[in-house]
Amino acid sequence: MPTLILVRHGRSTANTEGLLAGWTPGVALDERGAAQAAALPGRLAALPLSEIVASPLQRCQETIRPLLDARPGLKAHTDDRIGECHYGDWSGRKLAELKDEPLMEVVQAHPSAAAFPGGESMRAMQTRAAEAVREWNARVERDHGADAVYLMCSHGDIIKSLVAEALGLHLDLFQRISVEPCSVTAIRYTRLRPFLVRLGDTGDFASLAPHEEPPGDQAAVGGGAGAP
Repeated sequence: MPTLILVRHGRSTANTEGLLAGWTPGVALDERGAAQAAALPGRLAALPLSEIVASPLQRCQETIRPLLDARPGLKAHTDDRIGECHYGDWSGRKLAELKDEPLMEVVQAHPSAAAFPGGESMRAMQTRAAEAVREWNARVERDHGADAVYLMCSHGDIIKSLVAEALGLHLDLFQRISVEPCSVTAIRYTRLRPFLVRLGDTGDFASLAPHEEPPGDQAAVGGGAGAP
C-alpha cells in the first residue's frame, strides 16, 4: 500500500494572531508561512510524488502552490474531508479566551467526548479524515502501484488524529502529539498495519530550545504557531 506524506499548512495569519481559525474564510499564510511553503519543493525533491490532495482552505492551497509550480505535471485534488475541524461557534475566537471555557478541559483531557457548539465532534473529525485516507490509499495504489508516495496537505488536529489512528491510539491520547506548521509526517501503510516513519519533521530544532515562557501542559488546539 502507498506511503502518505502529511504536510501541515505553513504558518497562517490566524496562528500568529492566536485565533482558532477553523473554516473561517480568508485565513492566509503569513510571511513566514509563505517562506515555509516556498521551501517545501526542495525538502521533498527526492520523493516521487504521484498525487497531491489538499484541504480546500486557503492556507493549505497556498502551501501546495510552490510544489505544484515546481512539478507542473503533478495532479492536485481537493478533499473537504481533510479540511479543518468544524469548530462552530469557537471559530475565529482568540485561544486565550477559549482556555477558560469548560469545554476546553474536555478537549484537552477527553477529546473523544468533545463536540464544538454549532460545529462537529472530534470523533467525527477523525472518522471523516481516516475514511478519506483509506479511500485515497486504494485509489493511489490502483492508479500508481503499491509503492506509490502521495501527499496530503491538511491541518494540525486532522494530522494528529490520523497519526493516532495509525498508531492504534485512542483519540483521548491524540493531544500528546505535536505537528508544527509546514511539518512533514509520513505514514507507510501495509496490508497488516501502518508504520509511522516521520512525525512533525521540520528540519529545524528551534522549537526545542527553551522559551521565555514555558509552553505549559496544554495542547495547542488547531495546532499552534510553531517555533517563534
